Amino acid sequence: QVQLAESGGGLVQAGGSLRLSCAGSGRTFSRTVMGWFRQAPGKEREFVAALRLTNGFTYYTDSVKGRFTLSRDGAKNTVSLQMNSLKPEDTAVYYCAAGTRLLEEERAYDTWGQGTQVTVSS
Repeated sequence: QVQLAESGGGLVQAGGSLRLSCAGSGRTFSRTVMGWFRQAPGKEREFVAALRLTNGFTYYTDSVKGRFTLSRDGAKNTVSLQMNSLKPEDTAVYYCAAGTRLLEEERAYDTWGQGTQVTVSS
């Protein structure tokens, strides 16, 4: 059974940083793509970033490029999302997901974590 668990969310002031982690268990890393999505209050869940595990390729949505960095710690079966220069509009529940295709669409990911809250105050 594949399971994902996020950690690292919290409250931070605008301009600050947070590091989210997604720990996988089971056959999680048989999936070849790990992604992060977020859902703000009253909005649909949206794509943030994805990492292809086979070659380290990363892809980011435009609004986080240059501020967020997605990386893998293979030894620990963990992927991390380093978020810098945070803005109030980054406030959302952040979800980790695993799949086999590097796409922005949720349908490409078949395993999801429970989510972690990120709140950025102005």
